[in-house]
Amino acid sequence: MRSIAIREELTDEWKNRGVRERIEYSILTAEISKATFGLTPSEYKELKGLKSQNLRDHMTDLELIFSMLGEASTTAIVKTKNPKGFIENKKVAKQGGTIAGDARKALELKTGQKVISEDNYLPESKKIKELKKGKQK
Repeated sequence: MRSIAIREELTDEWKNRGVRERIEYSILTAEISKATFGLTPSEYKELKGLKSQNLRDHMTDLELIFSMLGEASTTAIVKTKNPKGFIENKKVAKQGGTIAGDARKALELKTGQKVISEDNYLPESKKIKELKKGKQK
C-alpha cells in the first residue's frame, strides 16, 4: 500500500510540473528503474518471466524497497529542485534512481548477494505451467 502511495505522490508531482503524456510517465519510470536496477521495467518483467502481470506484485521485499526508494528520492528532489517539463524531470528521475541504485549496490557488496532476482510471486501452479511452456520452446 505504501508503494502505491509513494508512486501516486511522484506522479502527482510530475503532473504538477508539466508531465502530461502517458508515454512520458513510462519513460520517467524507466529512467528510475534503469538507474536503480540497471533494468527497465520491461526488461525486469522479462527477467521474472512476467507477461501482463504487475511487476511490483512480483518483486521480493528488497526489490520493492529499492523501487520505493528510487521513487521517493525522485519525489524529494522534484519538490526541492522544481523541474519543469519532461526533459528536466527526466534528469531528476535518473538522479533519484541513482540514489536507490547506489544503496542497492552497497547492500549487495556487504551481503555478497544480488538484490535483483528472477523470483516472483506467481501462484505455484502458474509457475509450473510457465516452466513447461519454456521447455517446449
